[in-house]
Amino acid sequence: MARFGMVIDTTRCVGCMDCVVACKTENEVPQGYCRDWIVEEARGAFPDLQLEIRSERCNHCDNPPCVWCCPTGASHVSDFGKLVQIDKEVCIGCKACLAACPYDARYIHPDGYADKCTFCEHRIKDGLDPACVAVCPTHCMHFGDLDDPDSEVSRLILSRRHHTLLAAAGTKPRIYFLT
Repeated sequence: MARFGMVIDTTRCVGCMDCVVACKTENEVPQGYCRDWIVEEARGAFPDLQLEIRSERCNHCDNPPCVWCCPTGASHVSDFGKLVQIDKEVCIGCKACLAACPYDARYIHPDGYADKCTFCEHRIKDGLDPACVAVCPTHCMHFGDLDDPDSEVSRLILSRRHHTLLAAAGTKPRIYFLT
């Protein structure tokens, strides 16, 4: 069984926001909300500064606190790709998962349920890439099975220096940022 994840090459991301627009369009995200976003982070001190531009979203963690705190089971790990998903019909909008997520990757949809990135599960079930990956003009985003040593994402992680966000939180995020 696959364990899907994403690799983003921060040396290629230009912050164009095509991924954000594609996500909003593909998933009919309401105006004023987003499932993914662009972050620009400067590190160092002048004159030795480095700028990292990266696309962020739900990290589909292997140890997801949003799932463990959900009182109804609406937040769950799916059998398909071991993705962290939300059953909007079961969600009561209590916001426990929003508070538990260290990545601030969830929001309450105007219809009253928690919502977030799904890695476009409906697309990947059809053999397509998530919308954000499909439209990236610099091809900095890669998606695949992290448990397959021959997958592109696995090869990229082994070949380059990388990091995850908030590794110390213990969530074991499945989005890797190449540096």
